[in-house]
Amino acid sequence: MQKKKDEMVIVGGGAAGLAAAVLCARNGVNVTLLEQNDRLGKKILVSGNGKCNIGNKTVSPERFHSQNPAFVKTVLKGYDAKIIEIFFHSIGLELVEGKEGKLFPMSMQAASVVELLEYAALEAGVKIVRSCAVNRVDRVDNHFTLETSQGTFNTETLLLASGSVAAPKLGGSSAGYAFATRMGHTLVPRYPSLVQLVSEERWVKQCAGVKLPGTATLFANGMQVTQKEGDLLFTPYGISGLTILDLSREVSLHLAQFDYCELSLDLMPRFTKEQLTNLLLGRVDAKSQKPLALWLQGILHKKLVPRILEVSKVKAKTESELNRKEIGKLVYALKHLKLSISDTKGFEHAEVATGGVNTAEVDPETMMSKVVKNLYFAGEILDVDGDRGGFNFHFAWVSAMRAAKATSAPASLGTSTSA
Repeated sequence: MQKKKDEMVIVGGGAAGLAAAVLCARNGVNVTLLEQNDRLGKKILVSGNGKCNIGNKTVSPERFHSQNPAFVKTVLKGYDAKIIEIFFHSIGLELVEGKEGKLFPMSMQAASVVELLEYAALEAGVKIVRSCAVNRVDRVDNHFTLETSQGTFNTETLLLASGSVAAPKLGGSSAGYAFATRMGHTLVPRYPSLVQLVSEERWVKQCAGVKLPGTATLFANGMQVTQKEGDLLFTPYGISGLTILDLSREVSLHLAQFDYCELSLDLMPRFTKEQLTNLLLGRVDAKSQKPLALWLQGILHKKLVPRILEVSKVKAKTESELNRKEIGKLVYALKHLKLSISDTKGFEHAEVATGGVNTAEVDPETMMSKVVKNLYFAGEILDVDGDRGGFNFHFAWVSAMRAAKATSAPASLGTSTSA
């Protein structure tokens, strides 16, 4: 008599859920994938401005954040960028390397990632149920019972890959957290990360639309916390840009503690203080009556000039009135422009969320719950978030691989049921 195939239900058709579904089904498991949206992988589709920064060549535990760093280190061990490339090659997707070790699909289209993952899942026999909202999960005897908008599902093995509360318009919700806590798990507080910052200062609104390379240093209650460099984008609500996204995690955590948060912006990061001083001194024509505001436009965006003149407190009104002392004031303002931060743009605009299911309650080798047998987790639902640059996707793929390996017979990443 032939042994009945193992069965499992996966909640969430995002990165982790799709990868786990493909691998488990290839290993002979009867997989049912429940996705609340009408489309799979909505977060994948918008990632990397539609290009999908699928991973990173230089993965290390230091690029991830959790209250339990040892968990992250164990999960990542043995699962580097090469493993990710092998998996995607197995579904017909080739990867290319961009700046900072970022990995992208060769097509430079996020849609390619989703469509090839979906095809691989269907080819392997995965049953995909779209527009299926899971309303309740119960553990009954040795089974899980899932009450959904499309009926009741029963399974002995359940994988929660339902994501985080970030980006609700793309399907982000707290449902997975509720299922986990109902079954005895605890949560680490969730805060927005990789998100834009809000300021109540009037001048920043007048600079909306200005984008430039810069460095941002975060101070909380006057103490320096972190510094990031990249680009800065002034907006009607405050400030954005890659530099800001990179330090937003720390801002969220400090704002949650009611700390006073302030950024010190270096608008001229390519120059040292001495180099910038010499540059400006070299531009001064002692005979010129050019207004100082116009003179500054030779090196700085017009919208930023009034703020620099205001905070520098220079007395000179024209180019000819500038001296080393006045230049020094301008240099300091250009390299230490202060901006107070009152809030973030919240989960609605965040790419990821900090916190989640407490990883002390999850086996890092198998991704199985230590609280409930045959309950597994993968991806953003866990208290693990990565830096910008493909690291969050890397954790999604790797945690899915570990869960798939633990819930089914071992097989090559490149083996499919149709082979």
